[in-house]
Amino acid sequence: MRYETVIGLEVHIGLSTNSKVFCSCSAESYGAEPNVHVCPACCGMPGMLPVVNRRMVDFGMKAGMMLNCHINRVTTFDKKSYYYPDLPASYQTTQWFAPIAVNGFMEIETSSGKKRVRIKQIHMEEDAGKLVHDIREDTTHIDFNRSSVPLIEIVSQPDLSSAEEVEAYLDRLNILLRFAKVSECEMAHGTMRCDVNLSVRPEGSDKLGVRTEMKNMNSIEAIKRAIEYETARHIDAIENGAEVLIQETRRWDDLTGKSYAMRDKETAGDYRYFPDPNVMPVVIDDAWYNSVKDSLPEFPEVKKKRYIDELGLSDYDADQLVRSIALCECFESAYSVCSSAKDAVNWMTSEVMSELNARDMTYDMLSLNGEALGRLILLVSDGEVGRANGRKILSAMFDDGNIDPKTYAEQNDMIVSHDTDLIEQTVRTIVASNQKAVADYKNGKEKALMSLFGQCMRELKGNCDPQTLKTILTEYIASL
Repeated sequence: MRYETVIGLEVHIGLSTNSKVFCSCSAESYGAEPNVHVCPACCGMPGMLPVVNRRMVDFGMKAGMMLNCHINRVTTFDKKSYYYPDLPASYQTTQWFAPIAVNGFMEIETSSGKKRVRIKQIHMEEDAGKLVHDIREDTTHIDFNRSSVPLIEIVSQPDLSSAEEVEAYLDRLNILLRFAKVSECEMAHGTMRCDVNLSVRPEGSDKLGVRTEMKNMNSIEAIKRAIEYETARHIDAIENGAEVLIQETRRWDDLTGKSYAMRDKETAGDYRYFPDPNVMPVVIDDAWYNSVKDSLPEFPEVKKKRYIDELGLSDYDADQLVRSIALCECFESAYSVCSSAKDAVNWMTSEVMSELNARDMTYDMLSLNGEALGRLILLVSDGEVGRANGRKILSAMFDDGNIDPKTYAEQNDMIVSHDTDLIEQTVRTIVASNQKAVADYKNGKEKALMSLFGQCMRELKGNCDPQTLKTILTEYIASL
């Protein structure tokens, strides 16, 4: 018998806010010392009244709009009751009865073509703390820095049917939310976490099988492996009676490549949802709604088409830029100054990306002044600064965003010299001390000329026109 896998995802997105959901503590939990971003409110102390973070609501609406959802103009917060050590109040403030966004969809593309995945809802909630297990001491520590950090949870309908589709869904979600600057969506930092709800049924059946939920997956590869393993486990149980499938929550262990039972899957009744009496309903008026709607970015595919049709970029170059909204913004600012889309994209996809990689920075971390980059591009294309020195200036601009390229070039002796007497003197000196290379060149070894050229350029600190130097060098050697 042939089977099909049915998958729904619950994706938790850490929002790019400065402060937490209901207090002014910093939301920057990644990499911080344990328990430094905490206060009585986010530690669940009695008597502390919450104040809703407006920026969280902005991002909730923005995510909903990017995913074609209906935005609930009156949205409420509820208590989800369960006890766990990293949840200090013994309940989580979330949304159940009136989430921020419902009934959306997202288009994905795989090797099988395009597919529409329905979004059931997006709800806002607070994160829990973090348990840190110390095996050596046989002790578990609790870090509350993450407690009450703003999240949205994006719940899909069970419309996915393979690991490939799940990867495409998560990739698309990642791009859209980063373009809207809702989140960095970085799994390694915990700002994108995914729970996979999976069941298996005979192909063609409309009846869902027994559903399990898998947690603790920290990468796309882990999610793909978990789906493949769990699908095989379900089919083995159905066909061979290897075990009795039950609705449960399972933990994925990436080291063993297996999932393990954690607990029976809770239902909504188990969580005893009820309205949080301490948090007033949030009413979104027309002005607020429209201000968020007006702030939405161009969708990546729209921006890519515009770059190709209007600016003449290649499909490859446009595709490289739309990997990040930060790259797009820097490119557009640079282009507005240098007026050459080709020069601007060449700098973005070569020098800028190389500098980001050398600094171990993601594309979204780019904060380079695009207009200053445009001025640097003009300096190089106009022959005022050599390309090698241009790269040095770019590196300095990464370190200091206030640097003016031309001023920096002047202060550091990087302006190209047109003093042919100086170039000729340098050529004579280099040639005189490299007679073997001169002889090799005359005997037909072109690489010898490049060696001499490089030595001259280093002696001149890159501050000369390459073509002028090459002409003077070849003419001088020919005269010997």
